[in-house]
Amino acid sequence: MQFHFNNQTNFYSGKVRDVYSIGQEWLVMIASDRISAFDVILPKHIPFKGQVLNQIAAFMLAQTKDICPNWLLDVPAPNVSIGVKCNPIAVEMVVRGNLVGHAWRTYQSGKRELCGAQLPDGLNENDYFPTPIITPSTKAAEGHDEDISPDEILKRGLCTKEEWDTMCQYALALFARGKALAIKQGLILADTKYEFGKHHGKIMLMDEVHTPDSSRYFYADGFEARQLKGEKQIQLSKEFVREWLIANHFMGKEGQTVPEMTEDWVQTISLRYIELYEQLIGERFKPENLTEAQTKEFIEKSLHQITQL
Repeated sequence: MQFHFNNQTNFYSGKVRDVYSIGQEWLVMIASDRISAFDVILPKHIPFKGQVLNQIAAFMLAQTKDICPNWLLDVPAPNVSIGVKCNPIAVEMVVRGNLVGHAWRTYQSGKRELCGAQLPDGLNENDYFPTPIITPSTKAAEGHDEDISPDEILKRGLCTKEEWDTMCQYALALFARGKALAIKQGLILADTKYEFGKHHGKIMLMDEVHTPDSSRYFYADGFEARQLKGEKQIQLSKEFVREWLIANHFMGKEGQTVPEMTEDWVQTISLRYIELYEQLIGERFKPENLTEAQTKEFIEKSLHQITQL
């Protein structure tokens, strides 16, 4: 579905979100049920995924607004957020507390440096780093994530030294808060990413925060025992979708074909997203099915109030 709103100045359909610019000051962000991996949109929608992501992000933005300002102003519908429009800083701040995912694949290849961060010898998959590390990425010309070092970020002029230092300070503080919130619910926040932008000269946190699309979580119960035995950790994240794709010989490379997504597999993914919501937020998930007309009505009412301020 695509809407049109009063004073709309732009529309952008991303991999998983539809974003509407309202005037020069505001954004309407609709989290769809699309799912992507390896920068490819998979062929089937995941029921309630948009609502899960949007509501987790809104919860986490509220829980971290004392650390740094963020873009969010209102959540008028289950899968909709409205906030201020920022000029994005073209650097994703990836914070890693554990050796997992891309960092583990890099480590396993024998490398001991990732995006300028040193990786100590002697670690096993999922082990904690001595302290959390920042491994930034940016977008290459074709739109894929690209590893980049802080020196290269400054050399390319993607941000100033002052902006970089501020984003590092924010990112590490946000990660510490995210870990504290997770452990209360029996989870370990293993890694995540943050995106920042500038609004009237102020650096603000943008986009989603601490969701299963932007983060990896482990169950804390039994974590140490599983590590000692070399057993696979129990994850709550989108990594299981990536692992399924890899097992079926798809990593988004040219010539590869997305494996068939059966209805049972689609429902499994949906239930895993709902599981993470309930585990992380500590509340039962309440699925909502609004019509397009209802969603548009709620957005327009919220926009009217916000734009009159």
